[in-house]
Amino acid sequence: MTICVFPGTFNPIHLAHLQMAQFAVKKYGFEKVIFIPAYIPPHKQIDSNLAKHRYNMVKIAVEKNLRFGISDIEYKSNGKSYTLITVKKIKELYGITDKLNMIIGTDAFKNIKSWYKTDELKELVHFIVFPRGEDIINPENFEGYSYELADFNKINISSTEIRLEKNTKTTQEVKDYIHKNELYN
Repeated sequence: MTICVFPGTFNPIHLAHLQMAQFAVKKYGFEKVIFIPAYIPPHKQIDSNLAKHRYNMVKIAVEKNLRFGISDIEYKSNGKSYTLITVKKIKELYGITDKLNMIIGTDAFKNIKSWYKTDELKELVHFIVFPRGEDIINPENFEGYSYELADFNKINISSTEIRLEKNTKTTQEVKDYIHKNELYN
């Protein structure tokens, strides 16, 4: 099975996340895009009490698409979610010997050199980099990394805006979950 992973905070998941995954399925022919909500992202300050809710919201958002899946690999770790550790576990779980395909935004990719054991990570992953905000990727800064820029029209949706109720561009099911659980008040 050809898979692609999509790790992230997903606080909350929104339509751009889903559209990026759908684009990857169509453009690259992945049989499955596996969303991996972080338990505690190492580069962000986030309330760990929201981990269960973030996981549940992703699960709700992807369950109707047969090409999407969700992994609780980071959720079950109950600690900081280091991409390298997750990649190694996923590769072992699925028997992947080649580089693992991973969806990432330009905002995260521009900081990839600060990630945990990035020199080891770059040997295991092929990054599919999606445009986000005004971030520009200078190829000279990413020598040795296997990556490509997705030919994807940038969508200006932000999880922060959804949390602040300035933007409701997520699925109705996720909106209902946020309201029912009184999240982000």
